[in-house]
Amino acid sequence: MPASQEKHNPSLCLVVIAVLVLALPLSAQASPASVPPPTYNPPDSTNTEQATLSGGCFWGMQGVYEHVKGVEHVYAGYTGGSAATAKYETVSTGTTGNAESVQITFNPQMVSYGQILQIYFAVAADPTELNYQGPDNGPQYRSEIWYATPTQQKIAAAYIAQLSGAHAFPAPIVVRLGPARSFYQAEQYHQDFLVQHPDYPYIVFNDIPKVQALQTQFPALYQAKPVTVFPLN
Repeated sequence: MPASQEKHNPSLCLVVIAVLVLALPLSAQASPASVPPPTYNPPDSTNTEQATLSGGCFWGMQGVYEHVKGVEHVYAGYTGGSAATAKYETVSTGTTGNAESVQITFNPQMVSYGQILQIYFAVAADPTELNYQGPDNGPQYRSEIWYATPTQQKIAAAYIAQLSGAHAFPAPIVVRLGPARSFYQAEQYHQDFLVQHPDYPYIVFNDIPKVQALQTQFPALYQAKPVTVFPLN
């Protein structure tokens, strides 16, 4: 195992718990919050759009969006800092400004930007966790929406206000909203990690339930065959 993956290992206890959790039917597992769609979600006349999102470990974020219809590809990577520090070992120090992120290229005629954000809030990340997600701690795991256009900014800002006003979550939403920065693709061994390593303990415990939740909560947007960076074996 590469040393750069060691920090994601759960304890043996967590592995045992994960196996027991996945043995339960979906109805018996903890279900993510039911999140309403954005009320402000204007139509998009383009055929290709990009969304950049940060929300904890990029393994799970990428794995979720690779199963969304209308998504053409998803890259795991880093954004928020400089190219010089966009390396896993350096970003993991939490001192670079970079956050683990995904860059999603999608067809807005099939899945809207608002739906991309709804999936983000509903299953991909916990918007109430500041500078951490689940077992991962540090500003490199912060939740942030990086808008690429004024329209994306308006949709995201309105949606955060909508969810906050409706008290959709039991704690305040702490997702940051900022202009898109340069995006740097992560190392090759990080790409398609969930698809390539579905039995990896961290993936089993933290990320497979997110993909299951996507299928359950968004059946019209779920696709069983993922869109991967590299061809499937």
